[in-house]
Amino acid sequence: MTAQVLLRGRELTRRWGGLVAVDRVSLELERGSVHAVIGTNGAGKSTLINLLSGEIAPSSGEVQLLGSDVTHWPQPKRARAGLGRSYQRNTIYPSFGVIENCRLAAQARRQQPWGWWRDAARDESTLAAARDAAARAGLTALLDRPAGLLSHGQKRQLEIAMCLATAPEVLLLDEPLAGMGAEETERMLALLAELKHGHAILLVEHDMDAVFRIADRITVMVNGAVIASGTPDDVRASAEVRTAYLGDH
Repeated sequence: MTAQVLLRGRELTRRWGGLVAVDRVSLELERGSVHAVIGTNGAGKSTLINLLSGEIAPSSGEVQLLGSDVTHWPQPKRARAGLGRSYQRNTIYPSFGVIENCRLAAQARRQQPWGWWRDAARDESTLAAARDAAARAGLTALLDRPAGLLSHGQKRQLEIAMCLATAPEVLLLDEPLAGMGAEETERMLALLAELKHGHAILLVEHDMDAVFRIADRITVMVNGAVIASGTPDDVRASAEVRTAYLGDH
């Protein structure tokens, strides 16, 4: 059975003056798969996510989302078309409850300008989407807790819940495990393993133990370019990767 490619980047390049931050990078994200991108600081990982999400434009190359050329689409249009992402830093509303954070995310996807006279906070479709997203992220017991009072791991779960509330098919996750303890990491890995069945997931992460446990495919970047891409076993076996990234000589 042929895997369904939901997001494709072709020969993506981003230059700032003489600096090439991303150098002709191509990758495909398939439904039912976690594709991890690893590399040292400055390798171009976050720039790559920004190119895929539409937050910055490529100097050259192409991005396809669900079969459409979205290279020149802005980030909000890509989000409405099925692309969700999280960031290295929390982007939640700390004074609002978990359910309200998720509801606002759902509302952004389900804009109804013709219904301006309605109370958006009482719209049943967005509330249902918010509850479902929170449940999938394991936050049902915390719906009314202010987001600022959540633990670090729970805040990262909330960010993913907010992504899910927008009904994405592709998830771009930028270091979701950063700063987590062992128990929180296990909870997040279990969530990612569950989510991948209905989504294509791009994971940028520094925790190598977690990456090799959860990823179906790994792309390794050095100085903006891809030096290896394949299964975790392929990447482990690469002498170039061991030398450039894992520290073998």
